[in-house]
Formats: sequence, C-alpha cells, structure tokens
Amino acid sequence: MDFKEWEPIYEDIVEEFGFSRQADEEAARLLDSLLEKKELYPLELLRRRISDGVTVYGNAPRLEEELPSADLSGMVIAADGATSALMRVVGRVPDIIVTDLDGDVADQLAASAQGAIVVVHAHGDNMEALKRYVPRFSGPVMGTTQARPFGRLHNFGGFTDGDRAVLMARHLGASVRLIGFDFEEPRSKEGRDSEVKRRKLSWARRLIYG
Repeated sequence: MDFKEWEPIYEDIVEEFGFSRQADEEAARLLDSLLEKKELYPLELLRRRISDGVTVYGNAPRLEEELPSADLSGMVIAADGATSALMRVVGRVPDIIVTDLDGDVADQLAASAQGAIVVVHAHGDNMEALKRYVPRFSGPVMGTTQARPFGRLHNFGGFTDGDRAVLMARHLGASVRLIGFDFEEPRSKEGRDSEVKRRKLSWARRLIYG
C-alpha cells in the first residue's frame, strides 16, 4: 500500500484510539537505529519467496482447533502470538513472523534462531519491547512502521499484526489464505481491554476485506 493511500486511514485510526503520531514516529526512529547492525532480509527476495501464495495464521481463540487439519506445506506467515500455537501444536516454525512483540516473544526468538524471518513493527507503545528484544533476534529481520516509512523501515499498511501480515503479502503480489482469524471474539489476554481489542479487530476486518 502506498503511504499516500495509507495515511488518511492511519490518521482515522490515530484519532479513534487516541494514539500519538509523534510517539509512533519516535518508535520508528528507535527501530531504524536498532536495525543498523542486524541482518536485514531483502524485500525483493521476500517478494520472490511468497510469489506462489501464503497462508496467514491469526491468533484467534479457535486457532489450536484449526491447526491439526491445516495444510502446512506452503509458505506460512504467523501473526505474533500464532507463532506459539504453530510451534506447540503442530511443530511448525513459521517462515515469516509479523509481530509488534506483545505475544510470547521467547517463541519468536526461538523461531528466529531456526530461520524464521521476523518482521518487527514499531508503534508508540512498544519502545521498551523494541529495545529489549530486537537485538536478540538471531535470524533475518525486517522493520515496519505505521507512520511514514524511511531508512530501513517499510509501511505495507495494516493496524493489527494479522491484517498487517495480509496487506504485506498482498503488497508483494501474493495470494493469501487466512486461518485462525476471528473478527468478533478476541483471544483473552491479562491486562488487555477486550472491548478495545474488538474495535481493533473491526478495523482489521475492514482493512482485509475493504
């Protein structure tokens, strides 16, 4: 998604949720600096790798029930916490992880050590996580921002990890299949406002389906 197309959507999201664009931009600068010494995965190589299509796994409550019957032979993209379910339930290390680092990052670090490409997202609320975890990813990484992209950072569009993974794949020309997506019922997480999460999922559905 071109930033000129994404920016008015981003501004609507910032207004609805009371986010700070300034904080998002600060987080983006932080992530860009943290990526200076990392192995960055080339965008064109990723485009070629996903050209035959991908399956994006979201972290809906029913994901564990769907995994045993899922076809895991193709390119697998995990949205943040779906990484843990894939590794625990079916022993599948995702090919790509799209994360803002609020899932089980230990599993994401383990997947990175086994070759997963980690697409790390910066936003105003995760700067401490960026500083803590980005230096620890041992495999190839990419960086994304929801503000204007620059330096080592991309902006494919997207708000939650799930819809950002979908829009990234589509931006790179891949067909996308979804597993583990539920836009009505979020997975419960301690300390998270479920109503706010439902509003975020409403945006995710809008961004994926238009």
